[in-house]
Amino acid sequence: MATFTSSLPDSLLDKLSVLAKELKLPKNRLIENALELYLEQIEKASYIKSYKQAATDDDILKVAEEGMQEYFTAINDTETN
Repeated sequence: MATFTSSLPDSLLDKLSVLAKELKLPKNRLIENALELYLEQIEKASYIKSYKQAATDDDILKVAEEGMQEYFTAINDTETN
């Protein structure tokens, strides 16, 4: 595991210390958990943005429709066999 050193505003460090004591967690573990959650939220936001952009792209919509038609055809073929 790598070591990372950073500066935090005093008010944020105070909040971190209080919460770490309440949760009985080391401050570094609390920061690690918070950062993981934050990065997951950024990744989700990125996916949402790309899906919204795709929803307005005619070429992507046509490809999706073609793919769905092939999927429905495969399901129907499976059901009739």
